[in-house]
Amino acid sequence: MRLKDALLYAAIVWLYCPTTSADDHGEALFDGVSMKGWKAMDMSYWTIEDGAITATASEANPCQTNQFLVWQGGNIADFSLTLEFRLEGGPKANSGIQVRSEMDETGHAKGYQVDISPPDAPWLGAIYDEHGRKMLAARGESTVIQSSGNLEKTAVDSAIDAITSFQTGEWNTYEIVAKGSRIEVSLNGHITSIIEDLQEEERELSGVLALQLHSGPPMKIQFKDIFLKKW
Repeated sequence: MRLKDALLYAAIVWLYCPTTSADDHGEALFDGVSMKGWKAMDMSYWTIEDGAITATASEANPCQTNQFLVWQGGNIADFSLTLEFRLEGGPKANSGIQVRSEMDETGHAKGYQVDISPPDAPWLGAIYDEHGRKMLAARGESTVIQSSGNLEKTAVDSAIDAITSFQTGEWNTYEIVAKGSRIEVSLNGHITSIIEDLQEEERELSGVLALQLHSGPPMKIQFKDIFLKKW
């Protein structure tokens, strides 16, 4: 092949072949049209709207206890999870993503939660321990949880950029990376919180993945483009 033809061929390949694919992000956990692979004890809150998994609390169907939609693919340990989310509702609208968690007999999750809230609330970008030790790393914090349970905190300055980038009522992107005792959360490409959990009797190194609709006033939370890469 002549050099001129080779360069033309390379340009065509570059133009028509995407530089990224689903494989770059891992396994797609949501097909965009159905609840295949996902299950909740009460499915009345969960639907597919706008090509997204959607949870709605309304006057007609109020959410009085936290609801969880659980991925049925089994436990996850070390991983990278990326997804887009959109939250609608007032200042008390609240949701979250459970990772390395366990479900009790009532369908409630226990374990690490990456919170979702309006940006004016302190929960967005934080790492919480649902039904456990509560707040582990607020937005803008990197926390080492000592074996004693003491929390040693330092600042994560990039959280300011994350909140600046947040678009209320629009799609925003979370990336959650867990490896061993460390979990790191990024919002729209900016790190918001980190934990290093050395408290062996309390930490979880493996568990289920679930999406939360928090109890409270009418609200809607949506999730799409959910990809999981296991390490």
